[in-house]
Amino acid sequence: MTRLSVNINKVALLRNSRGGNIPDLSKFAEDCEAFGAQGITVHPRPDERHIRYSDVPVLKKIVRTEFNIEGYPSKKFMDMVLDIRPDQCTLVPDPPGVLTSSEGWDTLTHKDFLIEIISALKDQGIRTSLFLNPDARQVEGAAHVGTDRIELYTGGYAQVYPSAPQQAVEPHRKAARLAGQMGLGVNAGHDLNLENLKYYRDHIPNLLEVSIGHAIIRDALYFGISNVIMMYKRLLQ
Repeated sequence: MTRLSVNINKVALLRNSRGGNIPDLSKFAEDCEAFGAQGITVHPRPDERHIRYSDVPVLKKIVRTEFNIEGYPSKKFMDMVLDIRPDQCTLVPDPPGVLTSSEGWDTLTHKDFLIEIISALKDQGIRTSLFLNPDARQVEGAAHVGTDRIELYTGGYAQVYPSAPQQAVEPHRKAARLAGQMGLGVNAGHDLNLENLKYYRDHIPNLLEVSIGHAIIRDALYFGISNVIMMYKRLLQ
């Protein structure tokens, strides 16, 4: 079964909008795990508009499944990750100030930079994943910089899926198959939801993990978080 990691950024955004500690981010993470989540993902950004850097060590102490920290490997980010030592670090090529992650790494242009960053993470026993577009050249480049996994950016898939699901998934299927041939694990994330997740899961070979946040919180408004986590997990079986 593909593992479900719940991104709790939107919960932190709600908390920050009123100040204080409601909703309690740590309690929410613990509850997600109790309801069946197989990982917790956070993405601290420079402006700390949702996850704050101070949240990360607190979550590290209480997460019992898999703790995944994603973000752009600035010095501040790397210092935090190397100190916290999460189970997985997903590197995302976000420039400061962007609203959300919208493209993957150029593993050819940034080869030397990524080799240095990934080496530092792996020296501390941290599994690494690179956020990638479903492109063969970028997958090959990812293998050459030493990452353990790739995370396929599924925003484009989600846009095309309603009108042409086979066309939407085919580049991802090819990229995942190539990644497997090159010894890379495959994760996926961005705009996956109850409508498009099962089709994606059924067509992507060796899909190890999906990270979902925005859609889970949206659906939880209607169905409740405990129900929603089980609904997503059923689609991944």
